Amino acid sequence: MPRRVDDKLLVWGEIEENTIAQARKAARLPIVEGHVALMPDAHIGIGATIGSVIPTENAVIPSAVGVDIGCGMVAVRTDVRQDQLPDDLKPLLRKIAHAVPAGVGKGHGRVTKAAEAWLGSRKPPRDLSDKQTKTTLEQFGTLGSGNHFLEVAVDEDGRTWIVLHSGSRGIGNQLATMHISKAKKDMKRALVSLGDPDLAYFV
Repeated sequence: MPRRVDDKLLVWGEIEENTIAQARKAARLPIVEGHVALMPDAHIGIGATIGSVIPTENAVIPSAVGVDIGCGMVAVRTDVRQDQLPDDLKPLLRKIAHAVPAGVGKGHGRVTKAAEAWLGSRKPPRDLSDKQTKTTLEQFGTLGSGNHFLEVAVDEDGRTWIVLHSGSRGIGNQLATMHISKAKKDMKRALVSLGDPDLAYFV
């Protein structure tokens, strides 16, 4: 059951006080509809608390969208059973590592047809710079660094799964930073004072 910190903030789990203090700033925004909720993994972020749910009405808070937009996980069950896997998985893992580069700034070193087709059919609402487009295309289908991973797993029924945790690479941070900056300028023009400038929002 959640703990109600006040009428605008609910908390699940044991959360550090500085994280709760940050979330309170978001909860006090006039655009928040209902209450802010902190999940058990909540921790300090830029403006918005990571691991929070911030329901807004007719507004977007770029820092709540986050610097790793698109970060997420997927698990896909394959038709391969555990007894069909080779005894030594190292060759398979080497193939995966070759096909899916990982690490800070790592990419394919070239633009694949799949990347061009994907980005071509999903034009961003704003034009990316030539450098951002090139980086996006070269890093399409890669992992990045940190806590992102790709693994082969087996469930209790002996079925094989591919589990992926990927992010938006550096482009997510660039886009978030750009939009946070624009929202701050909007707040300044509208003479809106915020408890944390990084909670600037668009209406």
